[in-house]
Amino acid sequence: MSKRRKKKTTSRAMPVRLGAFELRKSGVTRFDFRDIYHQAIETSWSRFFLALFVFDVAVNVVFALLYLVRPNTIQNARPGSFSDAFFFSLETLATVGYGEMAPASLYGHIVSAAEIMVGLTFTAIMTGLIFVRFSKPKAKIVYAEKVVVAKHNGKPHLMVRIGNGRMGLLTDARVRLGVLLIETTSEGEVFRRVHDLNLVRSRLPIFALTWTLFHPIDEESPLFRYDAERLAHDDVRLFLTVEARDDALAASVYDMKGYAAADFAFGQRYAECVSIDEQRRTIADLSRISLLEPDHSARA
Repeated sequence: MSKRRKKKTTSRAMPVRLGAFELRKSGVTRFDFRDIYHQAIETSWSRFFLALFVFDVAVNVVFALLYLVRPNTIQNARPGSFSDAFFFSLETLATVGYGEMAPASLYGHIVSAAEIMVGLTFTAIMTGLIFVRFSKPKAKIVYAEKVVVAKHNGKPHLMVRIGNGRMGLLTDARVRLGVLLIETTSEGEVFRRVHDLNLVRSRLPIFALTWTLFHPIDEESPLFRYDAERLAHDDVRLFLTVEARDDALAASVYDMKGYAAADFAFGQRYAECVSIDEQRRTIADLSRISLLEPDHSARA
């Protein structure tokens, strides 16, 4: 009786970024031609222009070879010259037409007509993608480098300070704070779970300068009885999402920030970064948004 060996199928794990935290996902492919639009929007500018250059060269190479299939297809081109065919293809694809070279046969006119249609489509798609990438709204939120745990109104609170990095106003700002913790079920299964952290205030009608988020660490908090050692041992991660409306862009903007266990500062608080001048104008110095000072109330 013959035995069949089962082949082990291994797929490369793809990274998924959650702020500074990286997850891995397998069973999926990075490039999916059924969703090229999403990939073209999410990829970096360097990769976008590199892909644009490679695709443009590849298309012109294909059409240059088509022109060389039959001799005397291009007027004033050297016989069998790939460079002449390539540059004629480049000019045709861009619908420039310098006038020195032109189709010299019916076959040449058919190939050039097909290339012109490809060029018009290619130009329209690339123009739309570049416009979408440039017009993609960004929140430009400034985050404090550390999350502090200090007393507020006599009770321990987790605090995160953020600032509006734009010169204009953000309206209807909403935030959500979540923490990724390790839990063990009654069956002994260990898994990670995201808990929502209740905030004293999670919505701000007008977000102009800075905003300090407060989460009370009490018996109902998922972070109750967590200290720096336990945070590091469980590799706790904190995630902050911000959503607001930018009136200058007439669009909603989103942003996210992740904090690791090493980013928690106990016994410290944020130093003042907002002041009032002699003319009673409120001034925010966002360069001080991460500045910390000792929490003297913790010693009391």
